[in-house]
Amino acid sequence: MWKRTEGNILEADVQALVNTVNTVGVMGKGIALQFKKAFPEMFEAYEAVCKAKTLRPGLMHVYDRGQMFNPRYIINFPTKRHWKGKSRIADIEAGLDALVEELTARDIKSVAIPPLGCGHGGLDWDEVRPLIEQAMDRVPEVEALIYAPKGAPEPAAIVNRTERPEMTPSRANMLRLLSEYCVLGYDLTLLEIQKILYFLQVAGEPLKLRFAKDRYGPYADNLRHVLHRFEGHFLVGFGDGRNSPRTPIRLFEEAVSEAVQVSERSSTPEQKDRVRRVFDLIEGFESPYGMELLASVHWVAAQEGVPSEPAAVVQAVHAWNDHKRKTMKPEHIHVAWNRLQDLGWLGRDTTSHDDRE
Repeated sequence: MWKRTEGNILEADVQALVNTVNTVGVMGKGIALQFKKAFPEMFEAYEAVCKAKTLRPGLMHVYDRGQMFNPRYIINFPTKRHWKGKSRIADIEAGLDALVEELTARDIKSVAIPPLGCGHGGLDWDEVRPLIEQAMDRVPEVEALIYAPKGAPEPAAIVNRTERPEMTPSRANMLRLLSEYCVLGYDLTLLEIQKILYFLQVAGEPLKLRFAKDRYGPYADNLRHVLHRFEGHFLVGFGDGRNSPRTPIRLFEEAVSEAVQVSERSSTPEQKDRVRRVFDLIEGFESPYGMELLASVHWVAAQEGVPSEPAAVVQAVHAWNDHKRKTMKPEHIHVAWNRLQDLGWLGRDTTSHDDRE
């Protein structure tokens, strides 16, 4: 017996939860990331299976949490071969056959199933839904909740059982900088976090962030790994891995208090100087536009070999893309360039610290 429903699948009162996965061991976004945070021990088992190259479409990876737990089973259902790729209907059909076999073999009486291959997978729910319903018709003794595609739950509502990261001096200084940005009442978004940490790394802090030229200025895709670890422990907002520049992020007060103490107590004089320099630099630029402007001007002046004069920098910023040409006025670019020049940020080595993690 099946029924259609909506909501947070992790809250379903069932014996088994179905999780959509790829076959290369990555749970970086969407439902899979929510499962990784809720069941970190399951992720370790799934990752090991992927490293052994024994998981493929049409096979389920079933993680048994034990009889004392509800849900007892997490059923990892491959809907993608690689996280970069799209889902295929044939893989969903093969997977549903395997799912039915697992439900029967393990005598599972209730299961919650997400919209397989939809969302990041790119499949049409109107095509996938009938396949799930037909498969569940083959096991009428199983109570199946079939979840329709819907937006991710609010980040604060996402279950997170991951281990709390240690508050190292480097992490403390990152959080301290972000909290100081918010002191005057400014909201914090992913765009501003990217730019603040860009300048902290330029100042010499080895954050191992790999910045590249992007629409809104310097951008490091691997920062999301840091935010994944911080989510639910030091901050909230990154949730299921949403990566929009305007995604709001809220710091936890207790984490900020701890960060300030660790920063004061354990930071080296060099680390404290880096934090101070970034504070001084961004003062007066505390807005998404201001931070994008400041970081973009620095990038063209320090990374692209543009002559160190305002007119050349204006030309380079406007040549970046139409967005910057239309929004960044020459006089604003001059102000940003003067701030960077006056505080000694131009001519310094802007290293990307391209170390693989």
